[in-house]
Amino acid sequence: MAKAKLLRSGLVTSGATFASRILGMIRDMVIASVLGAGLSSDVFFFANRIPNFFRRLFAEGAFAQAFVPVMTQTKEQQSPEDLKELVSKSAGTLGGIVLLVTIAGMLLSPVLTALFGWGWFQAALNGEADGIKYYDASMLLRITFPYLFFITLAALCSSVLNVFGKFGIPAVTPCILNLTLIGAVLIFGKNSANPNLVLAYAMVAGGILQLLFQLPFVMKLHLLVRPRFAWSHAGVAKIRQLMLPAIIGVSASQLNLFISTLLASFLATGAISYLYYSDRLLEFPIGIFAVAVSTVILPALSKARLKADPTLYRETLDWGVRLVLLLGIPSMCGIIALREPILRVLFMRGAFGQEQVLLSAASLLASVSGLCAIMLVRVLVQGFAARQDTKTPVRCSLASIASNIVLNLILIKPLGYVGLALSTALAAYVNSFLLLWFLKKRDIYTVSMRSFKFIIKIALSGTLMAFCIRFVSPKNDLWFAMDTFTSILYLAALIAGGAAVYFIAALILGIRPRELKL
Repeated sequence: MAKAKLLRSGLVTSGATFASRILGMIRDMVIASVLGAGLSSDVFFFANRIPNFFRRLFAEGAFAQAFVPVMTQTKEQQSPEDLKELVSKSAGTLGGIVLLVTIAGMLLSPVLTALFGWGWFQAALNGEADGIKYYDASMLLRITFPYLFFITLAALCSSVLNVFGKFGIPAVTPCILNLTLIGAVLIFGKNSANPNLVLAYAMVAGGILQLLFQLPFVMKLHLLVRPRFAWSHAGVAKIRQLMLPAIIGVSASQLNLFISTLLASFLATGAISYLYYSDRLLEFPIGIFAVAVSTVILPALSKARLKADPTLYRETLDWGVRLVLLLGIPSMCGIIALREPILRVLFMRGAFGQEQVLLSAASLLASVSGLCAIMLVRVLVQGFAARQDTKTPVRCSLASIASNIVLNLILIKPLGYVGLALSTALAAYVNSFLLLWFLKKRDIYTVSMRSFKFIIKIALSGTLMAFCIRFVSPKNDLWFAMDTFTSILYLAALIAGGAAVYFIAALILGIRPRELKL
């Protein structure tokens, strides 16, 4: 029963996240139509990335990994009053710290912009034309930073709901932000002299609405309590102890992206936008599969740990690896084969033309090569988080960041922004391999022979699918000549045909539905 519930929770979370990612893709489409891939888009994506970077640090990633195991233990072993006290003091402490960070971020926005966009800052000092990016980005960052405070509290609510097995509401919550941004562009953005301002204010409004949406569901659990700051509370101290190293561990890919953004600020206008659009397409399968699976298995792993059942622990983690790669590998192969058509269908309208499609496709090819590694990291990190070990992922992340810096410096000169994307992808493989090595070394988890054979079979199926799709796909000039409706039909047919090839090949190679069971 528990195993069936785990799979059902994964499907519910994936379905809700799928809806959110579809809306996220529509959001990026309407943003691309008004901003294109130039100065305005570079500035907005820069101002959008910094609050989201801190969100990953304080909210969805590090905090969830520290909070969920501690809350699960409190829920299972202590009284309801103890649980309420933990939620109250966690909310007050986290909220107080993030409020201070938010205020500091707003006041120091010019400093942060200079730090992460040094190329623009130098241009401003030298009186060059690109200096306008520095001033515009500083102003937008001051507006967008309050988003961090509201989305952090929303993430706390999501963690509380996840501990109680309520995965659907947290998974669907991001839809609210996407709908807010889409509505802002359609109602105000197209006629605005500065669409960036419209998007910046809409981003903050979306964060507030996400928090308000979840509060009634937390209230139903009788856990909507008054936040109280309590730095020394035993539960808060444990969360803090686990969270501080997890901040580095969970944000390796984000730090790598920031390093790429910093270096991209020295490149030609549009480089940051090309990296953003390729990164957004990666977020689609990551959000649907990796985030859903990792979210579901963390409470399950925490319970297996409390029950002192290492076999169940290994089987649950092994199941997560199989499930995340079942659709991760064909997603990577499919995006590689259809990178130009996907970008043409999604973004080629308004200010986003053929040249932007081809330049973004080059970045996408490099970025998507690391998709499976990024997805694996999401799952493997939970193998340490459930054991309340956040230090080991830090070591892996530091090695990943160091390798990314070295690769960036090597590849940026010959490949430009494509080299930055490729460096981030390769660094993700470093991270995933190190996590696997430490799991095996400590006798926590080793990829089973069952999963190893499974991965080989789906890799062969995905490769065959990619070759078939690429062979029958029209050339780029034909894609560009099509109207939008025709291009959508062609792309849908290719995706459907590719999916059929993949699943038929997988069945021929012996993959069966029972592979999805624990």
